[in-house]
Amino acid sequence: MNESDSPEQPDPIGPPNVVVIGAGPAGLTAAYQLSKANITSTILEATDVVGGISQTAERDGWRFDIGGHRFFTKVQPVEALWHEILDDDEFLLRPRMSRIYYQGKYYDYPIKPINALRNLGFLEAVRCVLSYLWARVRPPKDQSTLEGYVVADYGRRLYEHFFRTYNIKVWGVDPAQLSADFGAQRIKGMSLWHAVWEPIRSRLLGRRADRTKQVTSLIEDFQYPKYGPGMMWERCAELVEATGSAVVFDQRAQRIERNEAGVTAVVAVDSAGRTTTYPADHVVSTMPLPYFVEALDPPAPAEVLEAASGLGFRDFLTVALVVPEVDGFPDNWIYIHSSEVAVGRIQNFGSWSPYLVKNGRTCLGLEYFVFEGDGMWTKADEDLVELAKRELELLGLARASAVESGYVVRMPRAYPVYDEGYQAKVAVLRDWLAEAAPNAHPVGRNGMHKYNNQDHSMLTAMLSVENIVTGSHHDVWSVNVEADYHEVDADTPSVASDWIGSDGDGTGRDAPVVPSS
Repeated sequence: MNESDSPEQPDPIGPPNVVVIGAGPAGLTAAYQLSKANITSTILEATDVVGGISQTAERDGWRFDIGGHRFFTKVQPVEALWHEILDDDEFLLRPRMSRIYYQGKYYDYPIKPINALRNLGFLEAVRCVLSYLWARVRPPKDQSTLEGYVVADYGRRLYEHFFRTYNIKVWGVDPAQLSADFGAQRIKGMSLWHAVWEPIRSRLLGRRADRTKQVTSLIEDFQYPKYGPGMMWERCAELVEATGSAVVFDQRAQRIERNEAGVTAVVAVDSAGRTTTYPADHVVSTMPLPYFVEALDPPAPAEVLEAASGLGFRDFLTVALVVPEVDGFPDNWIYIHSSEVAVGRIQNFGSWSPYLVKNGRTCLGLEYFVFEGDGMWTKADEDLVELAKRELELLGLARASAVESGYVVRMPRAYPVYDEGYQAKVAVLRDWLAEAAPNAHPVGRNGMHKYNNQDHSMLTAMLSVENIVTGSHHDVWSVNVEADYHEVDADTPSVASDWIGSDGDGTGRDAPVVPSS
């Protein structure tokens, strides 16, 4: 071969050695994007399954979505990535339907005026409207809490009816002690006015409202992988491994070694207590942010460790009950606001996808929000199944005797807790990591202790990979904080400039701000 015909010589330095902690959506997205840049990585997963909270658990041929995951996004690069990983015919377009169960009655969600009037009664409905109007005239002085945020948008009476009890179930604390951040991201753009007016506007227009104008909770349909969200991440793991990367299970990051320049290695331990050291030029981490900081060696300063110890998590378990199909319901899920039962939400997996269930039967997933180690978490599986059967009958959804089998899936650290002062603690960790470990890249919901949907978690990983590969300086902490993208240099090709977005009047699943350096 002539010298002129020889292939391009590789960079003498070689590609960076990247370790990814966690094989959930953010971690596998990072590995997938790295593979496009011809960079292999080692993905360390503490469990024996990929997908994190977006996994699809399987028991005896039944597949369970952990928490319910609608595939809808305003972030076009993420949408494109979904369809790179799975073929178009592997997605279903599913109608969105959910209701609220409260005081023995079912309320449409989003709220519909006739349904709400019939269930609340005329007098109470009038009181709720007056309460809402009063909140518009005299809004709560402190709207930094979830309680203040919701009261300002719905009024005190509707807050007490529909928000307070449910949020106590979800978080284990009163909404007056939670940051408004969660509400702002979860129901951004929603209010009593929007909830009532949006369906009316759609009917008046004679068509569905423009999806680009819809707020998150009003999305009428969504994409869904036919075998559940875990299908996406199972396939992604296969694609990543086909490029030479390795997904290594039963590897819990125990220690993150560092020097004055940043992190140098991840020391992982398996269930038998054996340790393995993985050298690293970069670490993309989806492990809970405070745990990552606490694992650094040499340790972080005392004030940083104190901030880390102040961040908490809410854990989650699903009890999946197999029942005859006639005992199902059309909803994707039902929110249980009644205080007489412990269950917080019930999925009907057959309404998500017929491929998750079997002919003539469906599977109902009763979701309980718990703390790891508490009485619910430590109950035996058979006791949890019996509890779920009793509550299912108490709610009038199905007879306990109709349940054919039951399964329990526990998910530790499912949700970061957004309590008072959490932002300041996260800021301490973020600022210190930027200086002490610039080659550490926290991504995803737990990795950043930040309310991110699946699509935003993926985007933080995509932008972090750009920072690694191209030397960009995207501030991934700005993802999902406003309604549009902003970037300094729109001519620079990047994930951020692939979609420069909205008209600024609300985007539904909040289109992130992605400022370039």
